[in-house]
Formats: sequence, C-alpha cells, structure tokens
Amino acid sequence: MTALAFHFGAPDKLGYACRLLRKAVGSGAQVVVVADANAIAQMDADLWALSPTEFLPHCLGAAGDSVRNRSPLVLVTDASETPDQRGVLVNLAESVPNGFERFDRLIEVVSTDAADREQARGRWKYYTERGYPITRHDLALKPAD
Repeated sequence: MTALAFHFGAPDKLGYACRLLRKAVGSGAQVVVVADANAIAQMDADLWALSPTEFLPHCLGAAGDSVRNRSPLVLVTDASETPDQRGVLVNLAESVPNGFERFDRLIEVVSTDAADREQARGRWKYYTERGYPITRHDLALKPAD
C-alpha cells in the first residue's frame, strides 16, 4: 500500500517542493512530480536556477525513455505519463493524481492558500475513505531549513 504524507502550510509551495526534492534525490530516491502545466514550467525553470552545487538532474515527462530512465526526477502533468517505476510521487496538483497507487510513497504539498487547503481536504478524504493511513507534517510547527 502506498505510504501517504501531507506537508501542510508551505508559504511558498514550489520553493518548498524544490527543497523537498533536493533531499529526496540526495537520498537516492526516484521521484515524479505532478502539477499543472504552469507549475511544471515554473518548477523546471526553478530547478535550473539552483546553484551549481545544488543542481537536480530532471526532465519533463515528454522526454524520451532513455532520458527519463537516467533522470532521478521527472516532472509531469499526469502521473500516468510515467510508465517506468518510480518510488516517490510528489503531488502539487489540485486533484488526486492518476495512478498514485503505483508508487511506494505519495507526498502531498499544501500551501497556506485557503483554496489549496480546501482542495487538500478533499484529497485527504478520498485517501482515508479508501483506507490509506496518512502522516501529517505541519510546516508551521517546524523550524525552517
């Protein structure tokens, strides 16, 4: 069963996701990020803008199999776009990602925006109704990195 975690209270959702990805990829995880097209484009640009010592090799889901297979991080608008097995799915989208159950872990990143929090409540309900246990991380209670 996929392990689920919600990271609530990210004042800068994409900035927090980049830090989370740096840690995940640094630990050897194979990660897919799912988000809307605008967020994917912004994240792609943000990942290229990291300092040279923090660069995260990544590609878009539309990349060829050979590129995707060598990349520890794939950015997609639909999780079903990734036919290869990946361990971690990070959801920045508004809805439950298609095929999330194929992943070992799903991390939901939720901002402080009221609409984003409301959408997250709907996803939380969806997962709990299907019997998934959820770990909650309240970022407001944690010291900054």
